[in-house]
Formats: sequence, structure tokens, C-alpha cells
Amino acid sequence: MTFLESIFERLKRSANSPVLGEVRGHQTLEVNGSQLLAMVSEAREFLAARGLKRGDRCAILAPNSIRWVALDLGLMAEGIVVVPLDPRQVPHEIAAVIKDSTPSLVCSCDPTLGANLSAAGAAAGRVALFDNIFTGTARSAQSSVVHAHPHADHDAVTIVYTSGTSGEPKGVVLNAGNITFMLGATHARLDQLMGVRQEPEKIFQYAPFCFAAARILLLTSLSRNSILMLSTDLTQIADELKAATPNYFVNVPMFLERVRRKVEDSIQKRGGFAANIFFRAQKAYQRKQGPGGTWSDRLWLSLGNALVFPAIRKNVGPNLKALICGSAPLSADTQLFFMMLGIPVLQVYGLTETTAICTMDEPGKVEPGRVGRAVPGVEMITADNGEILVRGPHIFPGYWQRPAATAKALGGGWFHTGDQGEADASGNWRITGRLKNLIILNSGHNIAPEPIEQALAADLPEAQQIVLVGNQRSYLAALVTTVGANGSSNAANSAGGNGIDRGRIQSVLDALNSELPHYKQIRAFYVLGEPFSMENGLLTTMGKLKRDAISERFAAEIEALYQKKPS
Repeated sequence: MTFLESIFERLKRSANSPVLGEVRGHQTLEVNGSQLLAMVSEAREFLAARGLKRGDRCAILAPNSIRWVALDLGLMAEGIVVVPLDPRQVPHEIAAVIKDSTPSLVCSCDPTLGANLSAAGAAAGRVALFDNIFTGTARSAQSSVVHAHPHADHDAVTIVYTSGTSGEPKGVVLNAGNITFMLGATHARLDQLMGVRQEPEKIFQYAPFCFAAARILLLTSLSRNSILMLSTDLTQIADELKAATPNYFVNVPMFLERVRRKVEDSIQKRGGFAANIFFRAQKAYQRKQGPGGTWSDRLWLSLGNALVFPAIRKNVGPNLKALICGSAPLSADTQLFFMMLGIPVLQVYGLTETTAICTMDEPGKVEPGRVGRAVPGVEMITADNGEILVRGPHIFPGYWQRPAATAKALGGGWFHTGDQGEADASGNWRITGRLKNLIILNSGHNIAPEPIEQALAADLPEAQQIVLVGNQRSYLAALVTTVGANGSSNAANSAGGNGIDRGRIQSVLDALNSELPHYKQIRAFYVLGEPFSMENGLLTTMGKLKRDAISERFAAEIEALYQKKPS
């Protein structure tokens, strides 16, 4: 039985039970298995009427929704290759992906899409609206749906475009064998987390389905006893979480950092006895991770666990069994923060080319700062330069219409991740940086910026983002973003500024530099009033830094950091 047939069989078994929903404010809209199958049937009838056939490509450009899922299932059932697009991208980026993937049809919920794409020179006359696909007039609710076109392992199922942190996004082809293997791995790990239970699992999803990890969670959820609730408004996630009350959901580090900061700021403003307990207990918990710790630490932790942490945990998510985090390294401090509250954070490491996952933390065996062991069936090693190499059934067959890039990525029979990392004696991996992000000083020293950026961010929570620069320069410098701040400073300058205190930055740098070798010390910084964002083109839609774009945008500011030799 293929992964798609397994999903349809599960939906048939859940004909009268909710399987999928949308969170709309404080309310939810749900569909049961029978209703979702009817929508899939409706999508298939529309696709057949438009003449789409097995092997064609069809793009979906829309926010997550029940209709998105039904169309996705309908396309795969017809053997059509799905190209999920990110609706948050700017039109010219969307047009570029459409031109590259050349879909026979682009499906969207936005009536203005056709005109926008035509203006950008893409998909003219090839747009279909969800309102025309789903009219509620399907002739057969289930009979045609459960008989999906069978996929051989090598058959392409989807083309997922990378986020393009530097350079042009590439289309990653994933086949049925990749997805089947990965769903087996995710089921096994979620079974460990949730144990044996009769009631359905409750899952929340806010990451767009254009990302491989989000899509894997979707397909996993549809094939197990669960109810997947979809976010419909990313600006209202806190309220949506309260309505969804999930057992687990997938996050990115940026989201968890914001939650942590919001909790700490709220408690600080409230003050009083509870705040005193919280911050003393937090320091006690941090000391507990090292050789320190006293009887008073145990006292404050007991008070925190009894009087403060349960209320915070309930507010974050009363039913949470775990938070699952991926896409970028998560700071150990933030992971420990949630563990202190009694909410495990399970890290996942992987790339689009690895069907989203290579490693997964095992429940009960979490080591903060590490991302778990390779899932069974996956091999991971490091090359001489520290690059992580991977092979297994989850490795993509190639990039869409890019044979040279494919050959380079899969050279020697291993997928070259571009990430650097190390595994401990038990095989638990730590990701230390990206090869292409390495800063090479003119002294010849190679420096991975991510660990230093994370350490600085942990000690400087007022800063929104921190990026190290210094390639082919004589020392490292930092760009610090914060709302309302502007102007530069070298390491000797302690003048004040808007939005963040420069003296505060300098004192944090001095403390950090004292623990670093001379070539890793940050000798200058520049405070920017413009945070990096998707809107200004300096972050990907998953919150990753576009380092090349940042260096280009702030070339003058960076150059100013090297005009004077810092004292």
C-alpha cells in the first residue's frame, strides 16, 4: 500500500470523525474524513476536466487551508506533480519559480493572482481559483478518491523550492520513496512521544505547506489518528493556539525565542512575589545544568514548579507534550527555558533535499544544543572540512532541470549538506554552522559565525538580530538590529543611541570577547534601525538570514566599521 492509499484508508475509517480543521480566531472549522474525501474527489474531477494528466506539474499558491489539503491530495492521487509555492513571497519571486517549474496550472484562492502573474510574464491563462475547483457539486464522494494512481518509489511526487538564502532558489524533486520512508520515521518518533492512546492527537500547523517539513507533518497527520488544525492568521497565533490546544506542533527558533521573550517581559513588568520566584528559579535551573547548585536552588525550583511554572505552561499550551523545532539552530538557553517549564523541545535537523529530516531528538533523551541522532536507515558522517554528508532512502533524486547542481550535491554517493557539525560518542549531532557562511579573515582564520552570534544574542536580548561580518578583513564586526536605533560605533565607542544602549552592547562584547581567542573577538559594531525581515528581502520566509543580501544592502555601514582601527 502506498503512502497515499494509507491516507485514504485512514480517512475512510474516520468518515464521521474530524480529521482536519482551520482555526479562525477563537473558533474552529472542522471536516471529517468523508467530507475531506468528497473535496478530494471534487478536485480530481476538476483536474480531469482541465485535461491534466499523470506527470504534469501543478502549482498551488495559497495560504494553508482545508481546500489546499484537498487539492494536494487530489493532485497526488491523479499522479500530478505538486509544486507548492509561498504566497508570502513577492510577485517577481513567485513568477521566477513558475517560469522555472512550468506548471500546466496554477491554483490559488486569490482572484487577483491571474492579473499579477500575467503582468510578471508568468502563467498567463493558466490560473484556476479554489472557488471554481470546490463548488460542492462532486458526483462521487469516495469511490474515485480511494483508487489513487499508484506511485513507484522513483516517481516524482512534488517539487519543493528551496528558500534561497543566497542565490536563486532551486526546485528539489522528492519522489514517493523519499516520502514513504520519511513518514515511517516520523510515525515511529511520534509514537514514542504520544504512547498508546485512544483519543486523537491534536496538532497545530502554522508553517506554510510550501516547506518540506510542513508538508511531511501534514501527510503524517493525515495518516494517523489525529486532528490537524491549521492557522489562518499568522498575526493571531497566540489566540489560535488557545483554540487549538495541541499536543505538539512544529516551530522555528525565531518563534520560540519570541515566546520566551514575551513570557520573561510579561513577568518582569508584573513584578512582585511571583516574578521574584520565577527569576530566582530560572537562575537555579541554569546552575543545575552545570556543577553548581545548592539547597537554596532546590528551594526556588520547588517554589517555581509549584507556584509559577504551571500557569505559564497552561498559557503556552495546556495539552502540550512537546514542541518540535527545526529549520535553524535553536539556542541551548531557549531550549532549557521551555524544559524548565516542563515543555520538552525536540529538535529536528534536515534540509529540503533530505525530505526535511535527518535527525530527530528522542523523547526523554534530549540534550540541549544538540539535534538528536540520525533516524534509523540514515547514515551521517563528516568530511575532512567538517561538512555533514548524508545518504539514505530520504535523499532527493535531484534538482529540477539542474543536472550540474545535482551532480555536485550528490558527489561520491553522499548528499553534501553544506552544514558543518559533529556527533558525540552516542551519535547525537550538533550543528555548528554553514560552510558558505564561514568568515575567512585575511589572517587565514576560518570562523563559523553562528555560535558567536547565538552567544551574543543570548547575552543581548534587547537586540532583534545579530550578524557577524569580516570576510577577507582583519577582524570581526557585528551588525545589530533594533527598532528605532541608528548609527555606528567602533569597539571603543560607548556613546548612547536610540533603541538600544551602546554602552550595554560594549559591556556584553567585552565579556564575550574575554572568553574568545583573539581572532574570534568582535572589535566593532553598527546598530541598524531597520530589522531584517521578509518584507525588506533580508530574511527568507522561514526566518533565515539572507547574508549576501544583508552584506550588499549595508555595504557602506560595513565599510565604515573598517575605516578606523579599533582600540
